[in-house]
Amino acid sequence: MRLMTGEHPYMKQLYTKYKPHYRDNLKLAIPVIISQAGHMMVQMSDSMIVGHWVGTIALAAVSLASSVFILILVFGLGVSYAITPLTAQEDSQGNYSECGRLLINSLLINIICGILLFAVVYFGSAFLLDHLDQKSAEVVNEAKPLLILLGVSIIPLMVFLTFKQFAEGLGFTKQAMKISIWGNILNICLGITFVKGLFGIHPQGICGVGYSTLIDRCLMAAVMAVYVLRAARFKKYLNNFALKSIDRARSWTLLKMGAPVGMQYAFEAGAFVGANFIIGTISPVQQAAHQVAITLASFTYMMATGISAAATIKSGNNFGVKNFTLLRQSAISSYHLVLVLMSATAIMFTLGNQVLPYLFTTDKAVIYFAAQLLILTAFFQLFDGTQVVGLGILRGMGDVKFPTAFTFFAYWIVGLPIGYLCGIHFKLGAVGVWYGLVLGLMVSAVLQFVRFQFISKKHSPPAP
Repeated sequence: MRLMTGEHPYMKQLYTKYKPHYRDNLKLAIPVIISQAGHMMVQMSDSMIVGHWVGTIALAAVSLASSVFILILVFGLGVSYAITPLTAQEDSQGNYSECGRLLINSLLINIICGILLFAVVYFGSAFLLDHLDQKSAEVVNEAKPLLILLGVSIIPLMVFLTFKQFAEGLGFTKQAMKISIWGNILNICLGITFVKGLFGIHPQGICGVGYSTLIDRCLMAAVMAVYVLRAARFKKYLNNFALKSIDRARSWTLLKMGAPVGMQYAFEAGAFVGANFIIGTISPVQQAAHQVAITLASFTYMMATGISAAATIKSGNNFGVKNFTLLRQSAISSYHLVLVLMSATAIMFTLGNQVLPYLFTTDKAVIYFAAQLLILTAFFQLFDGTQVVGLGILRGMGDVKFPTAFTFFAYWIVGLPIGYLCGIHFKLGAVGVWYGLVLGLMVSAVLQFVRFQFISKKHSPPAP
């Protein structure tokens, strides 16, 4: 900090220029970071509970089920995020009544989306899992019932996300954070209870974490909905929150924004899911190690999405009033913040690569491979953070088509094929697969940043 503010003139000038934006973005981002990290704590706690109390095969099954489910889930997440920039833009222009109309249409779309995604999981999971050529049939059999339970939980989660993204679009981010914290505490307690069979409950094994996740998400949806619908601060926004406000035009606007975002997330998550499937053809030990590394990496990624969410809100506000100078300054400050955050996590993974796997398992073979993957995780932290912030900024400006194409190219044309080549053809195993993932993230980060530079400079007024 001393270097930034006192000893280096350029750094001091840079800090002074962006200091107000750092403050404003962090005010929005910190509660979202905690909330988003809370969502990942559900997966992390599930992996910890199963890894320690059930075993390596069960941990590999959690990895397999979670990988399939996350591919379905992230599309729903993307659809739900559509309301955030649209609400931010309307709020900045004082169109409060329009916000309520957007909310009721978003709620309908997200519930329907949740039901359809559950149907995909329910009717397609067994077929998919049976045709992935996984090394261990036991892993596949244990993954199937857990995947169904996770599929059911997506419906209440979509309801929670509707009200959460609406509140965040208006700049209210703390309540979702509090709900996520309490939800995670509940999930951990219930998970241990169901898995171990405490208080007279029959031990549920791996399905125990599925039941705890479902209960947790139902309660979170109910609490978040009650908060938004009854809090005085939202009253002026809800005048048109009624069934009569549902119409095709607004629903289509939300889908045009949300579906490409869902595809962005699906392309990225799909690459990691594909990596899991590839690693699953190698050995369950390396698949369990992949689960350890990807769970830790996903945790820090969700922290980066908090900064991305703040960038979406601020970009949406500034885009709504056509203040492109402030939009650009706020966006660049978001890049600064995520680089600092992800640098810190990269150092943590590097220094703790031999220790962090013990959070999930005591299996020496799993720990050996996970430690190698965590070194690679440290490398891609910067790329992962900058690409998701770039997506958030562009989303706030309503630009979703080009970023969707970029993510497809980066992960499916570059990352995954190279990962398969290194992991299988050159026999580098899970480490080789992760080489491809790192490269895909780097390509995505560069393309999103170039797109942001192009759009923001095009709209910014010429320098005097």
